[in-house]
Amino acid sequence: MRGLAGKLGRCLLRVAQEHQQALLLPNCGQLQHVTLSGVAACHTASSSAPSPTGLSRLHTAVLPQPAATAQVWSSFSNVDPFAPVLSEVQAISERLRHSVSSSIPALTQAAEYFFRKGVEGKRLRPTLTMLMASALSHGSPSLEYSKMDVRPAAEHAPELRRRQQRIAEIAELIHVASLLHDDVIDDASTRRGILSLNATVGNKVAILAGDFLLARASVSLAALRNTQIVELLSQVLEHLVSGEIMQMTASDEKLLSMEHYLQKTYCKTASLMANSAKAVAVLSDQPPEVCDMAWSYGRHVGIAFQVVDDILDLTASSSILGKPALNDIKSGLATAPVLFAAEQKPELRPLILRKFKQEGDLSKAVQLIEASDGIQRAKDLARHHCDMAVGMVAAMPEPQSDHAVLSRQALVEMTRRVLSRKK
Repeated sequence: MRGLAGKLGRCLLRVAQEHQQALLLPNCGQLQHVTLSGVAACHTASSSAPSPTGLSRLHTAVLPQPAATAQVWSSFSNVDPFAPVLSEVQAISERLRHSVSSSIPALTQAAEYFFRKGVEGKRLRPTLTMLMASALSHGSPSLEYSKMDVRPAAEHAPELRRRQQRIAEIAELIHVASLLHDDVIDDASTRRGILSLNATVGNKVAILAGDFLLARASVSLAALRNTQIVELLSQVLEHLVSGEIMQMTASDEKLLSMEHYLQKTYCKTASLMANSAKAVAVLSDQPPEVCDMAWSYGRHVGIAFQVVDDILDLTASSSILGKPALNDIKSGLATAPVLFAAEQKPELRPLILRKFKQEGDLSKAVQLIEASDGIQRAKDLARHHCDMAVGMVAAMPEPQSDHAVLSRQALVEMTRRVLSRKK
């Protein structure tokens, strides 16, 4: 174990040393800049004195050098990032299917719509959450934790691993609830290759089904009996609403602002990944700076995931995506590739400001985007955030077990999967 852990530690340490990075940390209105060298300094200081507030005392440096993270990526290219926690995530999925039942059949049918086998997705958020828990663990979890926890959501689970699994469950409940609500707001007709819930049962039932999932998540959250975790995941709910309002009420200046786009993206997508990752670190009593590394990893992966999603909306077909292509532009949204394109093609700006509503706007926008480097710059932005995420793994304390080593490899490989995904 020491040989494997040591090899990974040395490899990631080289990345941490070579990767003098600037991290842009939007918190729905507040931007901070930090560096990996600052993270390392915080970690060193924590052995003799308490760290103030983790990343809050880190300072500015230069942009990343991708060669360092490429070294890590090439080392772990054959790792299946889902494998180290697959059995646990399957148990979590089974528990989720049981947890959304109600005494009201119509509500049960609606609430379980995206928890059924075949349409449940890859469970990215529970997987990332459990990988982070494992990356910071001192050993492999017992096989008992690969079995479904049969205790009700309201019952406190004393075992650390079960509580971390509850975080993963809560994250997925919040995520699916947000999908149900988003589909109503966007008047979407498909999701994951099938009819959206609102197209099946109507907007009212779809909204209530989302509310029901949030209520179930709240019960599980309260059962953790940890006020810091409650605060973290309650912020996620606040951010989801804030991000949607930011999108709906943006001024002309904000519509053209990349900073506004990143803030909105953090709130709508990355906050859930970031705060779930931090929550499992908090539960395992990690130092504040390590908890912030977990948060930062989730944030950067979340932003990269959304940027890639925005690219695919322009480049992939509806059949591959499982939802309509060009949906963002049709909805009047200017995403990263569009904003980058507008810097090079100023004639895009009036189209953005009128939200592509005039006849011919859609086709003209697509032509201008294709004639620009907007898509490539968006890919570079996603790669940048994945580099940052890998840097956070590099900055973590030395892994304490083979399982922690494999989980960190998986966290690194997950960034590659985010960049290379096709749907």
